[in-house]
Amino acid sequence: MGVPVRHCSTVFALGLALCLGSLFVSESAEAASATRKKVAVESKARQTARPLVRKVAVKTRGKASSSKALIAAKRPKPSIIVPERLSYGQMFGLHATPDQLALKSSVALVVDQDTHEVLFSKNSRAVLPIASLTKLMTALVVTEAKLPLDQIITVTQEDVDTEKGSRSRLRVGTQLSREEMLHLALMSSENRAANALGRTYPGGLSSFVKLMNRKAQELGMRDTAYVEPTGLSSLNQSSANDLAVLVNAAYQHPIIRELSTSHAHEVDVGKQQLQFRNTNLLVRKSNWDIGLQKTGYIAEAGRCLVMQSRLAGRKLIMVFLDSNGKYSRIADAERVRKWIEDSPRLGGPASVSTAARVTGPY
Repeated sequence: MGVPVRHCSTVFALGLALCLGSLFVSESAEAASATRKKVAVESKARQTARPLVRKVAVKTRGKASSSKALIAAKRPKPSIIVPERLSYGQMFGLHATPDQLALKSSVALVVDQDTHEVLFSKNSRAVLPIASLTKLMTALVVTEAKLPLDQIITVTQEDVDTEKGSRSRLRVGTQLSREEMLHLALMSSENRAANALGRTYPGGLSSFVKLMNRKAQELGMRDTAYVEPTGLSSLNQSSANDLAVLVNAAYQHPIIRELSTSHAHEVDVGKQQLQFRNTNLLVRKSNWDIGLQKTGYIAEAGRCLVMQSRLAGRKLIMVFLDSNGKYSRIADAERVRKWIEDSPRLGGPASVSTAARVTGPY
């Protein structure tokens, strides 16, 4: 955008009123002759300088064009806003369910692990995609099979995610022990590690998935179904009630408790050392005593979290599904913790519910 230039023009007029005598006439003639010569010289000079002016003008226009092009290149391109994909819970209207803690999760359940008493329930029967919470069942099946944990497993092309196109730091050809694969699957939600665990199970991946579903039925998880061991598929579905049962079953195995709650783990991959961290920020907080945990996320499931934790002298199982916002599941867990610690009813029966009371184990 140019800067406006103000043009000022001033006209000076000089007139001779009288010509006195022949002397003045002669002088005027000589002056006129000199003026004509001066005009001729200036005209010639202008003609000589004109091509230079044109060249300068061309160069100037070129620089101006280059400057405009440079500015255009540096100018940020308009961003295209892609609407966020709705989760199943959002599509079903579950977020409209009110609760006294104003949780961002559309599904929540808090259960006393020892007495099975329901302290808090919100849409706990709703069946939704569970994302990487799936890996808790993957770990349970692998652990109960008592397969050698020191056996080396190689990541292959079959372990690459073709469902969501997610990235992994475990390249094809990476070799780790079964225990390290289990560690990364539980702690860092490593998808290739989880798929490799299922793929290398005796009988292959299809047999492993059948065992996952069989184990769910044995535990009474009637609203649960699995189609693969990572949770990348939205067809892996369950309810908060069923997941509380799964957390309790997995908690019985010390190795699952230990690996799921470790803060970080380093693995040697060739000449490299890769550092992995826990996906649950709460395991590093001193005011939390977490015995087992697992996080999960895909667009269809929203942010998910299951935990076993000791609060106010009670061992509690917490389930949060379809939380809206990157850190909202963590904030929901903090809200529940504060509510429990501040509640005067913790010494006796305490049940708050925005849905029907759970029947069965939980």
